Amino acid sequence: MLRSHHCGSLRLEDTTKKVTLCGWVQRIRDKGKVAWIDLRDRYGITQLLLEESQTAPKLFEQIRTLGREYVIRIHGEVVKRRMPNPKLPTGEIEVRLDELEVINKAKTPPFLIEDETDGLEELRMQYRYLDLRRPCMQKNLLFRQELMAKTRAYLTKNDFLEVETPLLIRSTPEGARDFVVPSRKESGHFYALPQSPQILKQLLMVAGMDRYFQFARCFRDEDLRADRQPEFTQLDCELSFMTQEEVISIFEGLVKTLFVEMKGVHLPDFRVMTYEEAMRLYGSDKPDLRFGMTFLDFTEEASMVACPLWPSPERVGGFVVKGGSRLSRKMLDKMQALVQEGTWAVDKMTYIKYGEEGIRSPLSKWYTEDILKGWGTTAGAETHDALLLIGGDKHATQEALGALRLAVIKTMEIKPSIDFAPLWVVDFPLLTWDDQTQRYHAMHHPFTAPKREDLPLLETDPSKVHSHAYDLVINGAEIGGGSLRIHDPHVQERVFAAIGIDHEKAWQQFGPLLSALQYGTPPHGGIALGWDRLCLVMQGGRSIRDYIPFPKNNAARDVMLGAPSLIPSS
Repeated sequence: MLRSHHCGSLRLEDTTKKVTLCGWVQRIRDKGKVAWIDLRDRYGITQLLLEESQTAPKLFEQIRTLGREYVIRIHGEVVKRRMPNPKLPTGEIEVRLDELEVINKAKTPPFLIEDETDGLEELRMQYRYLDLRRPCMQKNLLFRQELMAKTRAYLTKNDFLEVETPLLIRSTPEGARDFVVPSRKESGHFYALPQSPQILKQLLMVAGMDRYFQFARCFRDEDLRADRQPEFTQLDCELSFMTQEEVISIFEGLVKTLFVEMKGVHLPDFRVMTYEEAMRLYGSDKPDLRFGMTFLDFTEEASMVACPLWPSPERVGGFVVKGGSRLSRKMLDKMQALVQEGTWAVDKMTYIKYGEEGIRSPLSKWYTEDILKGWGTTAGAETHDALLLIGGDKHATQEALGALRLAVIKTMEIKPSIDFAPLWVVDFPLLTWDDQTQRYHAMHHPFTAPKREDLPLLETDPSKVHSHAYDLVINGAEIGGGSLRIHDPHVQERVFAAIGIDHEKAWQQFGPLLSALQYGTPPHGGIALGWDRLCLVMQGGRSIRDYIPFPKNNAARDVMLGAPSLIPSS
């Protein structure tokens, strides 16, 4: 055997054992008559010991030729450390060297291979194979794998069947841009990489699989940010003969189980909030409930006086910031710029500060102190607090307030009241109007089932149709989303018609699904959880890149492999 133990496996009970270890040189501390080497592999670090009185001079000569990240193989005896290191699982022992073999030399790495590295992200992505040697990165991938194993166990216990669906499929509209693959056999024809296995998993329900899951690779050609990649993994699931409440219950149970088994955290029952309520109270369909600061409506109070800050607004809304009277002019100007630079058609942001010296507000030009004090009382503001306000179009004001709330949390470094705040957001609109295309689009996708009681509105007032859609949100991050699907072919064609897809075009684009719906399709629904994002939220990380072995950068490039690249014509 090349090795008898891993570098993280030896303990005090192994004292006096002769062992052989392999790994990378983390660091060397040479004090002349005594020296230590930290040897690292995926499983941990073991300290190696050389003492002038008990070590051959040749070994001292050898270690003085070693460099960081050299791959070595050693043989020696496990001994008790004179000065234990409680921070390491192997911290009570060390291995006194008898033999050392250099398996492979290494160039000096471009950054420190340690948890606290000096490498910037772009450099670490270029040398990702070195970055992945860092213990924190390996722990992330181990966490991801263990989370998958526990999820498989939970779903298998609940009668789910794991099925792989193909990666070369037909392009379908109503989503992000596709990545396409040219066909060699049929010139001018293309495969598309799946944005999700949506149609395929519905066809599995038609096939009678009843409960399906897979860890699906998905591909979307869209702009990137910290929680988005062009290729990613989602836990994709579909179930037959289930109500919305039953689907939610099963996957709330899954998430609770994962938090208990992976984090030792017992989550309470998840709050359920309608889309309308989430937008009204937080200005977002993925609200972070850990910080409070819900919105209040001051439209009626504001309209009592003509104020040029918000002429004829549909809504004037605001929220209280605890300790907000200390917000500096510079901070407020940044928040004002955020509101004005956004895509929202809203008027100016303003504020009311409730300090010990009294009320300070630009609104004092138009409203009496008693009125402004009354607004604070209504909102629950106390001395040292501030009330931030925005007026304008109703929906735009909600979104602007939502962005402002997040900016306040970040600027004031407000600490969350709890570690995790999960909720389900339900009752989404089925369709949304797009001014550019002058037609309705599906808010989630066109296979989402409308609520039965809203079906008569599909042809008369589509904007008022609600859907059987549900999103799982934790700490302001959308972890997953799903819906009950349309299983009636006539309802499916009505939804297609509402978004401007006529009968002929529907069959051209979605023929396999529409055909399958005619062969006894069961009621069904499902959900997809963003796997990398779930890992990120559970571990409190900064970017999903930390949980993806080989991610792309913000320009969707793989800087390690140099992809995308030109392909030789020959």
